[in-house]
This record gives sequence, structure tokens and C-alpha cells, in this order.
Amino acid sequence: MSKQQLIAIGRESGSGGYEIARQLAKRLNLPLYDKNLLEKIAEEKNGDADLLRKFDEKPKIIGVHRVVDGLSNAPGDQIAQMQFDYLLTRARAGESFVVLGRCADEILKGFPGLVSVFVLADESFKLTRIMAQNNVSQREALALMAKTDRQRRAYHNQHCKGQWGEAGTYDLTINSARLGIEGTVELLEHYIHARSEQSRELS
Repeated sequence: MSKQQLIAIGRESGSGGYEIARQLAKRLNLPLYDKNLLEKIAEEKNGDADLLRKFDEKPKIIGVHRVVDGLSNAPGDQIAQMQFDYLLTRARAGESFVVLGRCADEILKGFPGLVSVFVLADESFKLTRIMAQNNVSQREALALMAKTDRQRRAYHNQHCKGQWGEAGTYDLTINSARLGIEGTVELLEHYIHARSEQSRELS
């Protein structure tokens, strides 16, 4: 690792990935990039952030959109590339930040300060969180969880060589149900600091 800290967090629906990313960013005093990336991009390009959100982290529909000379005409692909370019520009400038989703584990690979994490959880843990957050029944929560994870997997795998959720794709995978959200944040913070210390010892 280097002095630059790039924390990429992938997550299963209901695992608490957003809250973990938010708390980590706060503890490490780093900016968090998630959906707010679209607002920043819209400001730079004088675009409509609400329109961009409709295609955020959405996979393209095979057979509907085409790729010509390496360029896709799918709105989701174009918006994804805008976000990838934004992250790469900031990383190349030496900035440190936490990213939730957005293929950051692949896009930022090669930067020595990158730590990539995937957060999963037991089904009962995820369902309890989804039911509470969305005020839905268990059946509805199951359907929502399956749909969200299906979209995230398709989106990630369309843009990345590594497979979504597979341990070998990330530096660390962790079950947030074991220690809870707070405990998971503390463990990840310790891991990130340990990586930084190791880097200093080797330099």
C-alpha cells in the first residue's frame, strides 16, 4: 500500500454495505462515493442527476443495445463509464476515498493503496434489515433482495473480469452478520490500518 487509501466495497443487498462504507469513510476521514457520484458528474457536464440515477448500476439488456467500435449505446454503460472515469481521474490525482459498488474493485486495480472488500451476510440478517428499511413483508423482501443482487451481479460481471461476490476477486470478504455492523466496521478499520503499517515497514 501507499499513503493513498482507496477502499472499494461491494455488497449483497441487506448486508449493511452502505452503512459500513459510510462509517468507514467517517472513521478514516475520507470522502464516500456512491450515488453522489452522479450529482458530481451532472454538475461537471451540466446534466440531469435524476435522469442519470435511472440507469445507475443497471446492467444492459442483451440483444437490445449494441457495441460499435468498442462503444456501447446502452445508457447504463455510458453512465457507468462516466463514473469509472471520474474515479480514475481522482485516483490518478492521488486522492483517497471510499467507493461503494461501481466496479471499484476492478476499476482501481493496480493502485497500491487499494483495499477491496465484499460484504455478505446470512439471509435472516439481510431479510430483517430489508423488511425494516422498506417496510415490506418477508416475501416482498426476498423478492427485492434477489432482484437487487441479480442486477448488481450482472452489472459487475459485464464490466469486470473478476466475478461479483467471489472471494478471489477481493482482498477480503466478510459476513456482517457475525460481528454486526459496528463490529464489522471496526474489523475492517483494523485491517486497513494493518495494511498501511505493513506498507510503511516494507518501504
